Amino acid sequence: MPKKKKNEDINIYQIKVTLDEIKPPIWRRIQVKSDITLYRLHFIIQEVMGWDDYHLHQFIIDEMTYSEPDPSDMFEVIDEKTVTLSQVVFEENTKFIYEYDFGDSWYHIILVEKILPPEADKHYPVCLKGKRACPPEDSGGAYGYDEILGILKNPQHPEHEEMVEWMDYDFDPEYFDLDEINQRLARIK
Repeated sequence: MPKKKKNEDINIYQIKVTLDEIKPPIWRRIQVKSDITLYRLHFIIQEVMGWDDYHLHQFIIDEMTYSEPDPSDMFEVIDEKTVTLSQVVFEENTKFIYEYDFGDSWYHIILVEKILPPEADKHYPVCLKGKRACPPEDSGGAYGYDEILGILKNPQHPEHEEMVEWMDYDFDPEYFDLDEINQRLARIK
């Protein structure tokens, strides 16, 4: 049976999550415990970015792929539930990829900015800062999302009304609510 880590062995990883190929960038700065599994990190990224976890995902770290194993074994991956963040990332300034939705291929660049000691009585995970709203699910990846934004900006576009209705009328690509994100994160044990 693996030894349980002592609290003094647990560090805090400050991570910047940036959605690739989107300008201006959509990003979040978070702090997480070093002993979380990649599986838990997946759920944290879903919460801070605003995704709905409808699609498959994977982490690519040092040319290794971590995800939920495929029951048919068509794709060889390392089970993300068995690997902690500290087992695959050892130092600051390490980058890796989190891909969400293999059809739209939302690539997130994950940068470990700092490795810090934990602060007493602070809840982790926590979001420190971020910019811009997450694209809606099934919006076609970076290219499709850019096209959607163009349609929304042009009331004369033939698809404008349909797009406004699909986006729930009040979609604001600049929206970011730190308190709302941290309320969701506070529910994560």
